[in-house]
Amino acid sequence: MISIYQLKPKFQNLLRPVVARLHRAGVSANQVTLLAAAVSVLLGLALALNSGRSGWFALLPLWMFLRMALNAIDGMLAREFGHQSALGAYLNELCDVLADAALFLPFALLPGVAGTPAALLVYLVVLGAAVVELAGVLGLMVGASRRYDGPMGKSDRAFVFGALALLVALGWWSVAWVSAILAAVLALLIWTGINRVRHGLAEAAQRPAN
Repeated sequence: MISIYQLKPKFQNLLRPVVARLHRAGVSANQVTLLAAAVSVLLGLALALNSGRSGWFALLPLWMFLRMALNAIDGMLAREFGHQSALGAYLNELCDVLADAALFLPFALLPGVAGTPAALLVYLVVLGAAVVELAGVLGLMVGASRRYDGPMGKSDRAFVFGALALLVALGWWSVAWVSAILAAVLALLIWTGINRVRHGLAEAAQRPAN
């Protein structure tokens, strides 16, 4: 199944002039990573505190797009301008998991969702997203690359939750719809985790032969 992640090279080409300017201005990859995480946490707190005001959720689709851009920018600064570091590797993985949790958890506080099985689905999706990213990183420990297999990677989750937030902001949602979408996301996360483990093992098994 196709993942939005596969569109990343084209997205990076559009951002390349911006990345070059940031490098000349002395902006580091780690600074971009921390900025994206900090804004995500602050926005998550704002959504949690204003979960009864659906208009606030209109901010989430815009930020999801900007966050994807910042994630691409920090990676390009690291790879193409020599900003790679051990600290950066830690920050990149930890900040992504933290940002996802901060941005997804407010959906469990929506009126009609809090205290219902739909809220439990939100928590399970947050947990599943963290496990999927862990499965991707563990590829490095078995001699494979960092796995980004879909169908429910970071970019795909951003798209789904951005779209869901837009429905909430417009008032075009119900607990039943939210539950159905979250159940589908959870199923796709399980599939994604299996894909990352399976493909990581297959890649690791082929490397000695090469």
